[in-house]
Amino acid sequence: MMLQNKTIAFIGGGNMAVAMIQGLLAAGCAPTRIRVAEPDAGQRQRLTERFPIVVLAENALALAGADAVVIAVKPGKVDGVLRLLAPVLGPEMLILSIAAGISLAQLQQALPAGQPLVRVMPNTPALIGAGISALLPIPTLSQEKRHLAQEIMAVAGDVVEIEEESWMDAITALSGSGPAYLFLIAEALSDGGVACGLPRGLADRLAVKTLIGSARLIDETGQHPAVLKNQVTSPGGTTIAGLEQLESAGVRAALMAAVRAAWSRSRALSG
Repeated sequence: MMLQNKTIAFIGGGNMAVAMIQGLLAAGCAPTRIRVAEPDAGQRQRLTERFPIVVLAENALALAGADAVVIAVKPGKVDGVLRLLAPVLGPEMLILSIAAGISLAQLQQALPAGQPLVRVMPNTPALIGAGISALLPIPTLSQEKRHLAQEIMAVAGDVVEIEEESWMDAITALSGSGPAYLFLIAEALSDGGVACGLPRGLADRLAVKTLIGSARLIDETGQHPAVLKNQVTSPGGTTIAGLEQLESAGVRAALMAAVRAAWSRSRALSG
């Protein structure tokens, strides 16, 4: 593993940075090799109390000797932050931007020419190491830098590398926004259980564990969801009765429309 010999700097110490720091420490990275620049004093205090890492107030101080720099600030602040950092970036420092909607071209405009760069779209399950991140490297990025980027993001879950930047808006709509769709489904399933007389706590647990187990079944068997759905759907049984209601209510079409709406919104925001 390359990470154990690398120094990783975070510009911004919010939730996604915290998730990645947890993963880096669990992967065996030395705490002294993890640095975070965070302007908010309260958040700096929380980071210091939680992790034995280097926490700083100024962005530039975090860069000294860094092999990779994770830009973990709000999208609206990325351009200004990068332009301030550009004069002190080493030419071999790998930049990973996890800011939604900021294109490679926009990032490159604020960085020195030829700066190693990867655009990343993670999602919130990264907070428990169960996320998936889509990586879009600049075409000239070396295999060594690509591997480093993959190892850094792998501490937060699965990683896929893509070649088409046009896919990023769809990835944002599907895996970036997708957890919210599933949270809504979990809530609705629990409400249905309560409507049938179950105690709320039991209904919540049944709904959540059903979602988790079903997702694992798809992932670990590699079978198509339709195949697994058919396996649990007996002729004239309870499952087909429920599925009939879902189809009548247009749930399938509604979920597809939700992804398309989020995709359209992402395209609009990214200009």
